Amino acid sequence: MNMLNSTHRTWRRCSTSLVYAIAVTALLLGIVGTAQAETDAGYGRLITTRAIAINPRTHKVYAVDEGADRVVVTNERTGATHTIKVGMSPIALAVNPRTNRIYVVNANSNSVTVIDGKQDAVIATIKIRAGSNPYVVAADPATNKIYVANTYSDALIVIDGATNTVSRFKTGSADGIIIDPHTNTIFLMTYEDPDIRIVNASTGAMTKVNVGTHLWGMAFNPVTRTLYLGHTGTNNIVELNVQTHAVHIVPVGSIPCSVAVNPRTQMLYAVNYGSQTVSVINLKLNEVVATLPVGSHPQDVAVDEIHNRIYVANVHGNSITAINGATNKIIGAYRTGKNPYALAIDPAAQKVFTANFGEPAITTVNVAQDAAR
Repeated sequence: MNMLNSTHRTWRRCSTSLVYAIAVTALLLGIVGTAQAETDAGYGRLITTRAIAINPRTHKVYAVDEGADRVVVTNERTGATHTIKVGMSPIALAVNPRTNRIYVVNANSNSVTVIDGKQDAVIATIKIRAGSNPYVVAADPATNKIYVANTYSDALIVIDGATNTVSRFKTGSADGIIIDPHTNTIFLMTYEDPDIRIVNASTGAMTKVNVGTHLWGMAFNPVTRTLYLGHTGTNNIVELNVQTHAVHIVPVGSIPCSVAVNPRTQMLYAVNYGSQTVSVINLKLNEVVATLPVGSHPQDVAVDEIHNRIYVANVHGNSITAINGATNKIIGAYRTGKNPYALAIDPAAQKVFTANFGEPAITTVNVAQDAAR
Protein backbone atom coordinates (compact mmCIF):
# COMPACT_ATOMS: atom_id res chain seq x y z
CA MET A 1 0.00 0.00 0.00
CA ASN A 2 1.38 3.39 -0.93
CA MET A 3 1.91 5.90 1.86
CA LEU A 4 -0.08 8.81 0.51
CA ASN A 5 0.78 12.42 1.03
CA SER A 6 -2.86 13.18 1.74
CA THR A 7 -2.12 15.25 4.78
CA HIS A 8 0.61 17.47 3.50
CA ARG A 9 -0.02 20.67 5.35
CA THR A 10 1.51 24.06 5.98
CA TRP A 11 3.11 23.92 9.40
CA ARG A 12 2.38 27.35 10.78
CA ARG A 13 4.84 27.58 13.63
CA CYS A 14 8.63 27.54 13.78
CA SER A 15 10.11 25.13 16.28
CA THR A 16 13.11 26.19 18.30
CA SER A 17 14.75 23.04 17.03
CA LEU A 18 14.73 23.03 13.23
CA VAL A 19 15.65 19.37 12.95
CA TYR A 20 12.89 18.36 15.34
CA ALA A 21 10.36 20.57 13.57
CA ILE A 22 11.15 18.99 10.21
CA ALA A 23 10.82 15.49 11.68
CA VAL A 24 7.49 16.22 13.33
CA THR A 25 6.22 18.02 10.24
CA ALA A 26 7.11 15.06 8.03
CA LEU A 27 5.45 12.54 10.33
CA LEU A 28 2.54 14.34 11.94
CA LEU A 29 1.52 16.07 8.75
CA GLY A 30 2.12 13.06 6.54
CA ILE A 31 4.75 14.42 4.15
CA VAL A 32 6.17 11.40 2.39
CA GLY A 33 8.62 12.54 -0.26
CA THR A 34 7.96 10.87 -3.60
CA ALA A 35 4.38 9.97 -2.73
CA GLN A 36 3.34 13.59 -3.17
CA ALA A 37 2.62 13.19 -6.87
CA GLU A 38 0.43 10.16 -6.24
CA THR A 39 -2.40 11.95 -4.45
CA ASP A 40 -4.82 14.76 -5.10
CA ALA A 41 -5.51 15.49 -1.42
CA GLY A 42 -2.80 18.04 -0.74
CA TYR A 43 -5.02 20.88 0.36
CA GLY A 44 -5.67 22.36 3.80
CA ARG A 45 -3.73 23.08 6.94
CA LEU A 46 -2.63 21.58 10.18
CA ILE A 47 -4.44 18.40 11.13
CA THR A 48 -7.21 18.66 13.71
CA THR A 49 -9.38 15.81 14.92
CA ARG A 50 -12.33 18.20 15.41
CA ALA A 51 -13.33 17.58 11.80
CA ILE A 52 -16.29 15.30 12.56
CA ALA A 53 -19.10 15.19 15.14
CA ILE A 54 -22.41 13.46 15.85
CA ASN A 55 -25.68 14.82 17.11
CA PRO A 56 -26.93 11.81 19.12
CA ARG A 57 -30.44 13.27 19.30
CA THR A 58 -30.94 13.46 15.53
CA HIS A 59 -28.60 10.60 14.56
CA LYS A 60 -26.81 12.79 12.05
CA VAL A 61 -23.05 12.93 11.46
CA TYR A 62 -21.30 16.07 10.21
CA ALA A 63 -17.81 16.21 8.70
CA VAL A 64 -15.86 18.98 7.03
CA ASP A 65 -14.79 18.58 3.42
CA GLU A 66 -12.07 21.19 3.41
CA GLY A 67 -11.06 21.10 -0.23
CA ALA A 68 -14.65 21.49 -1.44
CA ASP A 69 -15.64 24.22 1.08
CA ARG A 70 -18.55 22.20 2.40
CA VAL A 71 -19.87 20.03 5.21
CA VAL A 72 -21.02 16.50 4.46
CA VAL A 73 -24.01 15.19 6.43
CA THR A 74 -24.89 11.51 6.89
CA ASN A 75 -28.15 10.31 8.41
CA GLU A 76 -27.27 7.25 10.49
CA ARG A 77 -30.72 5.72 10.25
CA THR A 78 -31.32 6.07 6.52
CA GLY A 79 -27.74 6.22 5.24
CA ALA A 80 -28.65 9.27 3.15
CA THR A 81 -25.82 11.75 2.57
CA HIS A 82 -25.91 15.34 1.38
CA THR A 83 -23.71 18.44 1.50
CA ILE A 84 -23.94 21.98 2.82
CA LYS A 85 -21.87 24.79 1.32
CA VAL A 86 -19.96 26.78 3.93
CA GLY A 87 -16.97 29.15 3.92
CA MET A 88 -13.46 28.69 2.56
CA SER A 89 -11.40 25.83 4.02
CA PRO A 90 -13.71 24.51 6.76
CA ILE A 91 -11.34 22.84 9.17
CA ALA A 92 -13.31 21.98 12.32
CA LEU A 93 -16.85 21.83 13.64
CA ALA A 94 -18.85 21.33 16.82
CA VAL A 95 -22.43 20.27 17.54
CA ASN A 96 -24.72 21.61 20.25
CA PRO A 97 -27.23 18.75 20.60
CA ARG A 98 -29.57 20.79 22.81
CA THR A 99 -30.15 23.48 20.20
CA ASN A 100 -29.45 21.26 17.17
CA ARG A 101 -27.00 23.81 15.82
CA ILE A 102 -23.70 23.01 14.13
CA TYR A 103 -20.80 25.47 14.15
CA VAL A 104 -18.22 25.24 11.37
CA VAL A 105 -14.86 27.03 11.49
CA ASN A 106 -13.80 28.36 8.06
CA ALA A 107 -10.06 29.01 8.28
CA ASN A 108 -9.58 30.97 5.07
CA SER A 109 -12.82 32.93 5.37
CA ASN A 110 -12.15 33.99 8.97
CA SER A 111 -15.70 33.02 9.82
CA VAL A 112 -17.98 30.55 11.57
CA THR A 113 -20.93 29.07 9.70
CA VAL A 114 -24.01 28.29 11.81
CA ILE A 115 -26.15 25.40 10.54
CA ASP A 116 -29.67 24.57 11.67
CA GLY A 117 -29.62 20.81 12.11
CA LYS A 118 -33.37 20.42 11.58
CA GLN A 119 -33.21 21.68 8.02
CA ASP A 120 -29.45 21.25 7.57
CA ALA A 121 -29.32 24.78 6.22
CA VAL A 122 -27.02 27.73 6.90
CA ILE A 123 -28.76 30.28 9.12
CA ALA A 124 -25.86 32.62 9.94
CA THR A 125 -22.25 33.44 9.13
CA ILE A 126 -20.29 34.99 11.96
CA LYS A 127 -17.26 37.02 10.92
CA ILE A 128 -14.04 36.86 12.89
CA ARG A 129 -11.32 39.48 12.75
CA ALA A 130 -9.39 39.29 9.44
CA GLY A 131 -6.17 37.34 9.64
CA SER A 132 -7.16 35.50 12.83
CA ASN A 133 -7.21 32.12 11.08
CA PRO A 134 -9.78 30.34 13.27
CA TYR A 135 -8.78 26.75 13.92
CA VAL A 136 -10.68 24.80 16.58
CA VAL A 137 -14.18 25.08 18.03
CA ALA A 138 -16.05 23.61 21.00
CA ALA A 139 -19.66 23.98 22.15
CA ASP A 140 -20.92 23.98 25.73
CA PRO A 141 -24.55 22.80 25.70
CA ALA A 142 -24.99 23.75 29.37
CA THR A 143 -24.41 27.47 28.70
CA ASN A 144 -25.12 27.56 24.95
CA LYS A 145 -21.74 29.17 24.40
CA ILE A 146 -19.43 28.29 21.53
CA TYR A 147 -15.68 28.85 21.79
CA VAL A 148 -13.41 29.38 18.77
CA ALA A 149 -9.63 29.42 19.10
CA ASN A 150 -7.48 31.17 16.51
CA THR A 151 -3.97 30.57 15.23
CA TYR A 152 -3.07 34.20 14.55
CA SER A 153 -4.97 35.99 17.29
CA ASP A 154 -4.48 36.52 21.00
CA ALA A 155 -8.20 36.08 21.68
CA LEU A 156 -10.58 33.20 22.28
CA ILE A 157 -13.84 33.98 20.48
CA VAL A 158 -17.01 33.42 22.54
CA ILE A 159 -20.27 33.09 20.60
CA ASP A 160 -23.61 33.35 22.37
CA GLY A 161 -25.63 30.56 20.78
CA ALA A 162 -28.93 32.33 21.45
CA THR A 163 -28.02 35.58 19.69
CA ASN A 164 -24.85 34.79 17.67
CA THR A 165 -23.21 37.80 19.28
CA VAL A 166 -19.45 37.67 19.79
CA SER A 167 -17.21 38.53 22.73
CA ARG A 168 -13.53 37.79 23.37
CA PHE A 169 -11.25 36.52 26.08
CA LYS A 170 -7.57 37.50 25.90
CA THR A 171 -6.07 34.03 26.13
CA GLY A 172 -3.60 33.86 23.26
CA SER A 173 -3.84 31.51 20.30
CA ALA A 174 -4.67 27.82 20.69
CA ASP A 175 -4.48 24.53 18.78
CA GLY A 176 -6.55 22.52 21.25
CA ILE A 177 -9.60 23.25 23.38
CA ILE A 178 -11.60 21.23 25.92
CA ILE A 179 -14.58 22.36 27.98
CA ASP A 180 -15.51 21.05 31.41
CA PRO A 181 -19.23 21.89 31.58
CA HIS A 182 -19.50 20.83 35.22
CA THR A 183 -17.19 23.62 36.36
CA ASN A 184 -17.63 25.98 33.40
CA THR A 185 -13.91 25.80 32.70
CA ILE A 186 -12.00 25.94 29.41
CA PHE A 187 -8.62 24.30 28.82
CA LEU A 188 -6.41 25.63 26.02
CA MET A 189 -3.26 24.16 24.50
CA THR A 190 -0.85 25.50 21.88
CA TYR A 191 1.91 23.52 20.20
CA GLU A 192 4.65 26.11 20.76
CA ASP A 193 3.40 27.47 24.10
CA PRO A 194 4.71 25.65 27.20
CA ASP A 195 1.73 26.85 29.26
CA ILE A 196 -1.63 25.14 29.52
CA ARG A 197 -4.25 27.85 30.06
CA ILE A 198 -7.13 27.21 32.43
CA VAL A 199 -9.88 29.75 31.77
CA ASN A 200 -12.93 30.59 33.87
CA ALA A 201 -15.66 30.67 31.20
CA SER A 202 -17.79 33.08 33.26
CA THR A 203 -15.16 35.74 33.85
CA GLY A 204 -12.32 35.04 31.42
CA ALA A 205 -9.86 34.85 34.33
CA MET A 206 -6.93 32.67 33.32
CA THR A 207 -4.36 30.51 35.10
CA LYS A 208 -1.26 29.18 33.37
CA VAL A 209 0.57 25.94 34.14
CA ASN A 210 3.93 25.23 32.49
CA VAL A 211 4.18 21.69 31.10
CA GLY A 212 6.63 22.20 28.20
CA THR A 213 6.35 22.92 24.48
CA HIS A 214 5.49 20.68 21.52
CA LEU A 215 2.15 19.45 22.81
CA TRP A 216 -0.33 17.75 20.50
CA GLY A 217 -3.50 15.93 21.49
CA MET A 218 -5.48 16.51 24.66
CA ALA A 219 -8.10 14.64 26.70
CA PHE A 220 -9.86 15.31 30.01
CA ASN A 221 -10.85 12.87 32.75
CA PRO A 222 -13.84 14.35 34.61
CA VAL A 223 -13.61 11.70 37.34
CA THR A 224 -10.11 12.62 38.50
CA ARG A 225 -10.10 16.19 37.12
CA THR A 226 -6.96 15.40 35.14
CA LEU A 227 -5.87 16.70 31.75
CA TYR A 228 -3.79 14.41 29.51
CA LEU A 229 -1.51 15.84 26.82
CA GLY A 230 0.64 14.25 24.15
CA HIS A 231 4.14 15.68 24.42
CA THR A 232 5.57 15.05 20.96
CA GLY A 233 8.95 16.58 21.84
CA THR A 234 9.75 14.08 24.60
CA ASN A 235 7.50 11.13 23.65
CA ASN A 236 5.65 11.39 26.94
CA ILE A 237 2.10 11.78 28.14
CA VAL A 238 1.78 14.71 30.52
CA GLU A 239 -0.83 14.24 33.25
CA LEU A 240 -1.96 17.55 34.75
CA ASN A 241 -4.24 17.71 37.78
CA VAL A 242 -6.21 20.86 36.99
CA GLN A 243 -7.00 21.52 40.67
CA THR A 244 -3.59 21.05 42.27
CA HIS A 245 -1.53 21.68 39.10
CA ALA A 246 0.55 18.61 39.91
CA VAL A 247 2.26 17.11 36.85
CA HIS A 248 3.10 13.46 36.24
CA ILE A 249 4.94 12.05 33.20
CA VAL A 250 4.37 8.68 31.53
CA PRO A 251 6.79 7.66 28.71
CA VAL A 252 5.09 6.27 25.59
CA GLY A 253 6.01 5.79 21.91
CA SER A 254 7.27 8.15 19.23
CA ILE A 255 5.22 11.32 18.57
CA PRO A 256 2.08 10.80 20.67
CA CYS A 257 -0.39 12.92 18.69
CA SER A 258 -3.82 11.91 20.03
CA VAL A 259 -5.15 10.69 23.37
CA ALA A 260 -8.49 9.39 24.65
CA VAL A 261 -9.63 8.33 28.11
CA ASN A 262 -12.19 5.80 29.27
CA PRO A 263 -13.33 7.21 32.63
CA ARG A 264 -15.27 4.01 33.39
CA THR A 265 -12.18 1.82 33.31
CA GLN A 266 -9.62 4.52 34.12
CA MET A 267 -7.53 3.64 31.07
CA LEU A 268 -5.87 6.08 28.69
CA TYR A 269 -5.01 5.39 25.05
CA ALA A 270 -2.19 7.31 23.37
CA VAL A 271 -1.69 7.13 19.61
CA ASN A 272 2.00 7.16 18.68
CA TYR A 273 2.23 8.47 15.13
CA GLY A 274 5.93 7.76 14.73
CA SER A 275 5.92 4.29 16.34
CA GLN A 276 2.63 3.30 14.65
CA THR A 277 1.42 1.96 17.99
CA VAL A 278 -1.07 2.66 20.75
CA SER A 279 0.15 2.89 24.34
CA VAL A 280 -2.40 1.66 26.90
CA ILE A 281 -1.98 3.43 30.24
CA ASN A 282 -3.55 2.22 33.47
CA LEU A 283 -4.35 5.50 35.20
CA LYS A 284 -4.58 3.89 38.63
CA LEU A 285 -1.00 2.66 38.26
CA ASN A 286 0.15 5.56 36.07
CA GLU A 287 2.07 3.22 33.80
CA VAL A 288 1.89 1.66 30.35
CA VAL A 289 0.39 -1.83 30.55
CA ALA A 290 0.34 -2.62 26.82
CA THR A 291 1.77 -1.36 23.54
CA LEU A 292 -0.24 -2.43 20.51
CA PRO A 293 0.78 -2.22 16.83
CA VAL A 294 -1.85 -0.58 14.67
CA GLY A 295 -2.02 0.67 11.06
CA SER A 296 0.15 3.02 9.04
CA HIS A 297 0.63 6.33 10.87
CA PRO A 298 -2.27 6.40 13.34
CA GLN A 299 -3.73 9.87 13.69
CA ASP A 300 -6.74 9.76 16.03
CA VAL A 301 -8.22 7.54 18.75
CA ALA A 302 -11.75 7.35 20.18
CA VAL A 303 -13.30 5.28 22.96
CA ASP A 304 -16.67 3.51 23.09
CA GLU A 305 -17.16 3.56 26.88
CA ILE A 306 -20.29 1.40 26.82
CA HIS A 307 -18.74 -1.56 24.98
CA ASN A 308 -15.15 -0.85 26.10
CA ARG A 309 -13.86 -0.75 22.55
CA ILE A 310 -11.18 1.60 21.21
CA TYR A 311 -10.86 2.69 17.59
CA VAL A 312 -7.79 4.17 15.89
CA ALA A 313 -7.74 6.06 12.58
CA ASN A 314 -4.73 5.07 10.44
CA VAL A 315 -4.29 8.03 8.14
CA HIS A 316 -1.91 6.30 5.73
CA GLY A 317 -3.48 2.88 6.10
CA ASN A 318 -6.97 3.82 4.85
CA SER A 319 -8.32 1.90 7.84
CA ILE A 320 -9.35 1.93 11.46
CA THR A 321 -8.04 -0.52 14.03
CA ALA A 322 -10.37 -1.93 16.70
CA ILE A 323 -9.10 -2.78 20.20
CA ASN A 324 -10.79 -4.78 22.96
CA GLY A 325 -10.38 -2.62 26.08
CA ALA A 326 -10.97 -5.55 28.46
CA THR A 327 -8.14 -7.68 27.07
CA ASN A 328 -5.92 -5.03 25.45
CA LYS A 329 -5.94 -7.11 22.29
CA ILE A 330 -6.36 -6.05 18.67
CA ILE A 331 -9.77 -7.16 17.37
CA GLY A 332 -9.05 -6.36 13.73
CA ALA A 333 -9.15 -3.61 11.13
CA TYR A 334 -11.82 -2.06 8.93
CA ARG A 335 -11.37 -0.41 5.56
CA THR A 336 -12.36 3.25 5.29
CA GLY A 337 -12.21 5.98 2.71
CA LYS A 338 -8.98 7.59 1.65
CA ASN A 339 -6.84 8.79 4.56
CA PRO A 340 -9.04 8.82 7.68
CA TYR A 341 -7.85 11.35 10.25
CA ALA A 342 -10.72 12.01 12.68
CA LEU A 343 -13.23 9.75 14.43
CA ALA A 344 -16.71 9.88 15.92
CA ILE A 345 -18.53 7.00 17.65
CA ASP A 346 -22.21 6.25 18.20
CA PRO A 347 -22.15 3.52 20.89
CA ALA A 348 -25.92 2.99 20.77
CA ALA A 349 -25.85 2.23 17.04
CA GLN A 350 -22.43 0.55 17.31
CA LYS A 351 -21.09 2.56 14.41
CA VAL A 352 -17.83 4.41 13.91
CA PHE A 353 -17.50 7.32 11.50
CA THR A 354 -14.30 8.68 9.97
CA ALA A 355 -13.55 12.01 8.39
CA ASN A 356 -11.28 11.40 5.40
CA PHE A 357 -8.99 13.72 3.47
CA GLY A 358 -9.81 11.78 0.32
CA GLU A 359 -13.07 10.35 -0.95
CA PRO A 360 -15.58 9.87 0.48
CA ALA A 361 -15.51 12.64 3.08
CA ILE A 362 -17.28 10.38 5.61
CA THR A 363 -17.01 6.62 6.04
CA THR A 364 -19.55 4.69 8.11
CA VAL A 365 -18.27 1.48 9.72
CA ASN A 366 -20.64 -0.98 11.41
CA VAL A 367 -18.75 -2.43 14.38
CA ALA A 368 -21.61 -4.36 16.04
CA GLN A 369 -19.68 -7.62 15.73
CA ASP A 370 -16.93 -6.20 17.94
CA ALA A 371 -19.14 -6.58 21.03
CA ALA A 372 -18.65 -10.34 20.87
CA ARG A 373 -14.92 -10.26 20.13
